[in-house]
Amino acid sequence: MSGVSRYRRIPRRGVVLGAALAVVAPLWTTGAAAAAPAGGVFGWGVAITVTLAIPPESADGVTSMSAGGIDAVALRSGGVLAWGDNNFGQTEVPAGLTSGVAQVAAGWAHELALKNGQVYAWGNDWYGQTDLPASVTSGVTAVATSNVHSLALKQGGQVVSWGSRSDVPAVAASGVSAISAGGDHNLVLKNGGVLAWGNNTYGQTTVPAAATSGVSAISAGYDHSLALKNGGVLAWGRDNFHQIDVPAEATSGVVAIDAGWNHNVAVKSDGTIVLWGSDISGESDPSACAPIFGASAGDGATFVLKADLNVCQ
Repeated sequence: MSGVSRYRRIPRRGVVLGAALAVVAPLWTTGAAAAAPAGGVFGWGVAITVTLAIPPESADGVTSMSAGGIDAVALRSGGVLAWGDNNFGQTEVPAGLTSGVAQVAAGWAHELALKNGQVYAWGNDWYGQTDLPASVTSGVTAVATSNVHSLALKQGGQVVSWGSRSDVPAVAASGVSAISAGGDHNLVLKNGGVLAWGNNTYGQTTVPAAATSGVSAISAGYDHSLALKNGGVLAWGRDNFHQIDVPAEATSGVVAIDAGWNHNVAVKSDGTIVLWGSDISGESDPSACAPIFGASAGDGATFVLKADLNVCQ
């Protein structure tokens, strides 16, 4: 298919719906310095037709989106759209978030939004993931969430964490420029190098030497980690679905990355995408053509943003 590249070593298999425990929905960016491009959301994977039916409002005007485990959120004209499972009220967007929102992030059955430097959270609260610390009510520049914990980045580069994981090392108390929350670990970017902490069962917080300098973006998967350096993807951590086996197509020309639970998506400068890792739910079977300007990987699902859903190059 034009505009996509696939690297798949795991054959497709059936999946039991509802068997997923959690998902990572780290922050993704288009790398644009000016106004963000806008377009429509397109997605694929088994969950798309079951719990993640994309609403018609997302067909245009969307500037960013985040795939959660059983739900998703998007930013359209400064307002939040949410869809999918609603067992915890996670798709019931608070009234104050219909305009002026700068960023959204989806966790497992809970959502985050950033507006005027203040964090908003709603949905599942099993581990206090919607009980916001006082420090995130102002001065916040970015948010990230995943399974059942969340991160916020404050002016000056201070990281705040809450939910199932609230620890932040002293090295992340200032000077941090980017954040990403994994299943039970975190990545941050400081002075071009990746710092990591949390669960290290699969080496997901053991940062390789190549990722200690010159890195421009990070993304934490459930048990694995990604970094973008000089247009190429670096990966480490769990490899049960070959999610850290970076294909040749993702070693150059990449401008954005997102790690899902067990698969990854990379957006290239020519508007094509590269997918690798798990394909149990068809999440790594590309179903959209270029040009694509953004992407988000969830649990068994992949979403992309296209300026015009009807145009292929």
